[in-house]
Amino acid sequence: MGELVKKIVKTIKVDLDKCNGCRACEIACAAFHAKPKYSSFNPARSRIRMVIDERNDEWVAIRATDYTKAGCDGRRVYTINGKEYSECSFCGTICPTRDLFFEPDSGLPLKCDMCEGEEVPMCVQICSRDALTCEEKEVEVEEQVKPGEMEIGLKSLVDKYGLRKLADTFARMAQK
Repeated sequence: MGELVKKIVKTIKVDLDKCNGCRACEIACAAFHAKPKYSSFNPARSRIRMVIDERNDEWVAIRATDYTKAGCDGRRVYTINGKEYSECSFCGTICPTRDLFFEPDSGLPLKCDMCEGEEVPMCVQICSRDALTCEEKEVEVEEQVKPGEMEIGLKSLVDKYGLRKLADTFARMAQK
């Protein structure tokens, strides 16, 4: 077990009463994370998405969080201010039961990094209705060693294709 340390954690709060589903947050996020930065505006690369169900008048901005190999089996419905929302409307988990938060070219999961390097995430900066706000709070967390970007990517590939197939691909690439 690691030692408990105090850490400042940024969170993005969503005010459902102010959000009109304009999707500007998706475009700003996608542009910030494009390679090179701001070179494209593909919402499929965004780490924040609007869950839109026009039939039920649902417009909910959710951020990509952690990846899970299995989707949940709970399908609860929540009523807020007279509107019904499905459980998936608030879930930022990257899972195989939805096609949200996967990089379109590689299929690797996309996780919100709060626009690392920016004081305020781009989605919050662009939101003209102030539906998204960024807050910082101090929390006690167990200190852990974070895996690097490459380790996360390789683990995702192993989870998707299996270790044997990945090793065969590396062997083929090494021969070129």
